Amino acid sequence: MRPTKFGIGQPARRTEDPRLVTGQGRYTDDILPEGCRYAALMRSPHAHARFEVGDLAPVRAMPGVRLVLVHADVSGYGDLPCGAPAKHSDGSTMTLPAYPLLADGVVRHVGDAVAFVVADTPAQARDAADSIPVQWEPEHAVVGITGAESGAAGAVWPEVADNVAFDTELGDSAAAAAAFARADRTVSLGLVNNRLVTNYMEARACIGEYDPGSQGWTLTLGSQGAHGIRDVLAGAILKVDPERVRVLTPDVGGGFGTKLFMFREYPLCCIAAERTGAPVRWTSDRSEHFVADAQGRDNLVTAELALDAEGRFLGLRIDLKADMGGYLSAYAPYIPTLGAEMAPGVYHIPAVHVRIRGYYTHTLPVDAYRGAGRPEAAYLIERLVEYAATEIGMDPQALRALNFIQPGQMPYRTATGKVYDTGDFAGTMRLAQERADWAGFPARRDEAARRGCHRGIGLATYVEACAGGGGERALVRLDADGGVTVLIGTQSSGQGHETAYAQLVGQELDLPPERIRVVQGDTSAIRTGGGTGGSRSIPVGGASVTGASKRLAEQLKLLASDALEAGIADLEIVDGAVRVVGTDRSASFSDLAASAGSTPEKLEADDTWTPPEATYPNGTHVCEVEFDPDLGEVEVKSYVVVDDFGVTLNPLLLAGQVHGGIAQGIGQALHERTVYDTSGQLVTASFMDYRLPRAADIPDIRFETRNVPSTTNALGMKGAGEAGAIGSCPAVMNAVVDALRHGYGIRHIDMPATPDAIRAAIRQVPPLSIAAE
Repeated sequence: MRPTKFGIGQPARRTEDPRLVTGQGRYTDDILPEGCRYAALMRSPHAHARFEVGDLAPVRAMPGVRLVLVHADVSGYGDLPCGAPAKHSDGSTMTLPAYPLLADGVVRHVGDAVAFVVADTPAQARDAADSIPVQWEPEHAVVGITGAESGAAGAVWPEVADNVAFDTELGDSAAAAAAFARADRTVSLGLVNNRLVTNYMEARACIGEYDPGSQGWTLTLGSQGAHGIRDVLAGAILKVDPERVRVLTPDVGGGFGTKLFMFREYPLCCIAAERTGAPVRWTSDRSEHFVADAQGRDNLVTAELALDAEGRFLGLRIDLKADMGGYLSAYAPYIPTLGAEMAPGVYHIPAVHVRIRGYYTHTLPVDAYRGAGRPEAAYLIERLVEYAATEIGMDPQALRALNFIQPGQMPYRTATGKVYDTGDFAGTMRLAQERADWAGFPARRDEAARRGCHRGIGLATYVEACAGGGGERALVRLDADGGVTVLIGTQSSGQGHETAYAQLVGQELDLPPERIRVVQGDTSAIRTGGGTGGSRSIPVGGASVTGASKRLAEQLKLLASDALEAGIADLEIVDGAVRVVGTDRSASFSDLAASAGSTPEKLEADDTWTPPEATYPNGTHVCEVEFDPDLGEVEVKSYVVVDDFGVTLNPLLLAGQVHGGIAQGIGQALHERTVYDTSGQLVTASFMDYRLPRAADIPDIRFETRNVPSTTNALGMKGAGEAGAIGSCPAVMNAVVDALRHGYGIRHIDMPATPDAIRAAIRQVPPLSIAAE
């Protein structure tokens, strides 16, 4: 790979940032088509109730009201589909209850959509929605997995009497049982992986438009992939040819997985636009986000580890229970299964068996959230290994090192069927400990103790699977001015795709970033697109951009060979021109675009790269925390990460992704607590009660890479977008538990370790003296 000023490995600053940070970004809510009307939804105040809508004539007659829709008005359209149903352990397919565009006589969570109103102004739409007459018959609510199992509140869905959406398994139960039978020690730990409200910066919004001439719709929205939204909207809901639906995605202010999904407002705005003959726009506020958007995580897990006398792992058994909420969101059943495949983590565990059950409850649907099952898996195995070490009286890092999969074992097939191609897990752990000054920690703990505080240090090693799946097509086109346009169906929601793709084009065509334009989010301009999710955009989409750029480079050399009267082998691309090697004879890209021999076909090239297997980024997080026992507030004092991402495209973009993921992990571990009361009301329904991490909660993060190139990716890259959120929770909680164990003998506490939780835990036990520890 030749070095370039603008290509792979360069710490280029984000070209999109000046536009975004100066208020020149163009988000969905900034778009206002002429004659646009406004939508609002009437949402359920109850978690579970039967209802009947009364006379709507007075509402339809209110000032400015153009349309009122209830279930009967949209019953001919398709439901929101679940695209990833699970199979039960006996091979049968799970029952898929309806997820209608508007609730049909029964609501199943607070915020469930009952009616859709369109009016001339936002205030008129909200007033009308608030005026809809509804006769409610509240019923008992099933809240939480324990409530779903008890059956005391009945069934969320009559066709699923026990509230078990699916009951499946992974691994070899007989082999796991045999491993436990011959084990010298077994350790068991129960874990809570707390529910999260996704809280991206830009709340959801959409604009539906209808053209009676073409009988087609245009939907504008913030998404993580316009093509996926189009295909579901057209095929499953509107039931029309996808060519009749155009989806546009402008700038997007965060997504974290949730903006991949279909939500009710998108088809409702399209239907309303057709019926009113005007564009219809809906914009959520933060309060609506808390009760209308899919949430994340929410697992209860019991994990057992079998060990021999020396501490080698023999087997792993997991009983995983996942809350699905009141409806099945797009990928909901797949997420816990995806995570369970990574349950062995970085360890050689010969026998693994996982039972996975999903439960319906009267709460918001739960689906993928940054990491999509892999953070849950990393938290499970890393807390279990840490706990096992204390139980058997062994240093946790020594136990890890004893059981790491070794580089010489690669490629390594886990007991759950994943094939790791590369990784030096012990190497990243040693380097991370060195960078964190692990050896100097006892002195820092003693200093904290003199101030009356408790200090802990924790470590987590992780591996995840990402950047796999289907291929991604990229088209690279030379423009008349000598610049280049990239068209690709991935979607940036803050990652910096404009910069990243420009660097890959620059690697092959030696152009500066300002001469490269990246087009995403338009299903009419871009033929196909897999969207952004699973850390795939740069490893997969980037490989396609590279392939297309290389093809275009060869086509430009072929064009230039005639103009320069030189053989292709004697030509090179330098500074946006084709030059005869060793001379000053060259043809600029703009000259080639205007040359007699140029045709549209010669001025563009495409490529589709399909990964043969996922990539497996891995690394070690080291976290150091401190708390005052009187206050219970945990402060993260230092944070060190050493990651293996294969090949680094842009170290600045990479660090930003890792830092953001760590901030989310710190939030889950220490702050974010989603609470439903026994009636199904979301108690933590605003930032008054739901605490996101603040800037002051995030320490300076020391980040570096220790890369081993991937053998399954064309560029040697491993996905990086979710890794920070995967290694952070167990590292933070291992540090918290280390402080609690040293001070009070407490060996486990669940997330989030809030001040109340810390104080409650230490009230249960007397403090230990240093000598006793």
